[in-house]
Amino acid sequence: MSDDNQDTFRNVSQKPGLQIWTINNMQMVPVPAQGFGNFFEGDCYIVLYVSTTLGSGQSADVHYWIGNSSSQDEQGAAAIYVTQLDEHLGGSPVQHREVQGNESPRFRSYFKNGLIYKKGGVASGFQHVDTNVYNVLRLLHVKGRNVCACVQVEVTWTSFNNGDIFLLDMGKAIVQWNGPQSNRREKLKAVLLAQDIRDRERGGRAQIGLVEGGDEQDSPELMKVMMAVLGQRTGQLKEATPDDKPDQVQNNNVRLYHVFENNGNLVVQEVATQPLTQDLLHSSDCYIADQRGSCVMVWKGKQASKEERKEALNRAVGYIKAKNYPSNTSVKVMTDGGESAMFKHLFKSWRDRGQTQGLGTTYSMGKIAKVDQVKFDVMELHARPELAAQQRMVDDASGDVKVWRIENLEVAEVNPNTYGQFYGGDCYLVLYTYEMSNQRHYILYMWQGRHATKDEITACAYQAVNIDNKYNGAPVQVRVVMGKEPRHFLAIFKGKLVIFEGGTGRPGAVIPEQGARLFQVRGTNELNTKSTEVLSRASSLNTNDVFLLKTNQICYLWYGKGCNGDERVMGRAMSDVLSKQDKQVVMEGQEPAEFWVALGGKAPYACDKRLFLLGDIIIVFLVHDSSIFLWIGNSANQYETKEAWNSAQEYLRTHPAGRDPDTPIIIVKQGYEPPTFTGWFNAWDTHKWSVSFFSPSSPGGDTVSPSAGSSGMYLNPELIVNKSPSELPQGVDPSQREVGKESWMP
Repeated sequence: MSDDNQDTFRNVSQKPGLQIWTINNMQMVPVPAQGFGNFFEGDCYIVLYVSTTLGSGQSADVHYWIGNSSSQDEQGAAAIYVTQLDEHLGGSPVQHREVQGNESPRFRSYFKNGLIYKKGGVASGFQHVDTNVYNVLRLLHVKGRNVCACVQVEVTWTSFNNGDIFLLDMGKAIVQWNGPQSNRREKLKAVLLAQDIRDRERGGRAQIGLVEGGDEQDSPELMKVMMAVLGQRTGQLKEATPDDKPDQVQNNNVRLYHVFENNGNLVVQEVATQPLTQDLLHSSDCYIADQRGSCVMVWKGKQASKEERKEALNRAVGYIKAKNYPSNTSVKVMTDGGESAMFKHLFKSWRDRGQTQGLGTTYSMGKIAKVDQVKFDVMELHARPELAAQQRMVDDASGDVKVWRIENLEVAEVNPNTYGQFYGGDCYLVLYTYEMSNQRHYILYMWQGRHATKDEITACAYQAVNIDNKYNGAPVQVRVVMGKEPRHFLAIFKGKLVIFEGGTGRPGAVIPEQGARLFQVRGTNELNTKSTEVLSRASSLNTNDVFLLKTNQICYLWYGKGCNGDERVMGRAMSDVLSKQDKQVVMEGQEPAEFWVALGGKAPYACDKRLFLLGDIIIVFLVHDSSIFLWIGNSANQYETKEAWNSAQEYLRTHPAGRDPDTPIIIVKQGYEPPTFTGWFNAWDTHKWSVSFFSPSSPGGDTVSPSAGSSGMYLNPELIVNKSPSELPQGVDPSQREVGKESWMP
């Protein structure tokens, strides 16, 4: 790289975060952070995003953005700088070509408040940002149901339509006008954008007003302001136009091409079609994977010539022209070893370097031994930091709690009487305050409902930052996804945490009549209990838990055969939270007919604690609420072990209750069972493996002496398995099968 290039990239940071440059007089000029998200249509930009992923180090993405009115010279300069920046960063970044109006979701994700397209460019004398300047007059058009974008339009009523949002930016005041047919996502994006302009471009010193286009009479003062700027409105506004272009039809017919120069001509040679295999890629060459024009991906081999690697992006653009694809076709360039997940997905059985084969060591015995399900004394948490880390409990959850719900983009305080009640259609902020070493500490939980909109999730994160700022950055921020609540989160609601599948807890919300509702209660005390709404059908039941079935007339407490006394106590307490109706206890197997009618009829339901037998050698796995234990006997061979692993994964995939496919699978070897495994068996004999009675070649012949602390006689299973009564050894009762492999069945 030349000295000039080294000067150009001298200030490029490799710290995680976002950096942006624009092309000005064919030079890379940094864009200040205040201007991020503003793109002039006459310019080209280079965007570098560096991220850190746990366990896989840093990764980088380089995007070059092409404005619709940018010149060919600027586009060429941007492409050259992208290649040089890639080289400066070691060739590891993934390169992306972005065209105005057709940006990739990854690119848009960097700008939480949307993109603003501005007329003109740097060459026209425009500046990207001028903080605290108020002599501004512009009209911004916000549009898009799935992907919102903002375009600067002519300041006139003729720019408006009934289906979109418009921001009239007058410097010291910003008026948001919501079209009568605009959608909720557009409204949220526009509010966040207006707040962002106020905070970043006006130093927080601008007023924001809101006008609902269908109820303009409710905002007379703001309408006077708009009329003063836009003049009197004559005639009707234009009708709404479709929000988004139809998604381009995706075609799985992916083709792999070898692209190279031959006597100055670009040669495109087809290598293969799907299914593609990784061995088609040679490190000495460069390739293009074409998804029928929906996306073009370029792969640069590590041993390819420097010239080939430098020309990869230009060749992709040349390929697009040769194929007569649209000029806005997405292009991604990646290097050997730095492939994106989407690129790998195009190939059958992609394997990264160093990837573990087979079962690997993902769950070692050491890690299993650290799992602790016994009761612990919360008073030890401060004295034993390692215990706090293991239990994920900073204290005994006796601190102060404050809860807000996201309503109309802002935070609204939740009535303390309803603390602990979370609805899947909402997002919440929970601030927990506690003292340690005479100093106040904070945890800010951001709870995201499964059915909350992306707008609400975005607003939740935005408002979390505002609360964090009010406490001078002291809170520890924790993102909580519905159904994945950490232990401390459960504890602060003292055994009264209820998660409703959908709906909203907002005051005045109309809740449709839903008939019977079923809740699964899990937990043994106030520190670990929660109630989760599940589908109101018999298949949702589980023999190990307590369930609450709430109908219009009565609330049933259903006790599964596998639940214990502590769980039943917490179920009773939770029933008082959910319902003031009469309660009726129902034991599993003794349900009245009305119970099954409320669930839509009796049907089989999953038992979460199961043992499965695979083959003649005993290989079993035990399933409970958060893990799968895969127990492997000493005589199991490699094939059986592999099949057991596959069966465990298949079980997760096909489970009727819809188990999480990422549920941990823990491998347990015969004779080394941890208490977290043996505790599921009522009478586990810890001395059982002191003799190898499961081994066909047990010492001492067919009969094995009794182990210490046990009574009776153990036999080689070959003598008793699959034998008729007349073939059994003397003294073996055919009506008792304690030592055969069938004795493992629950």
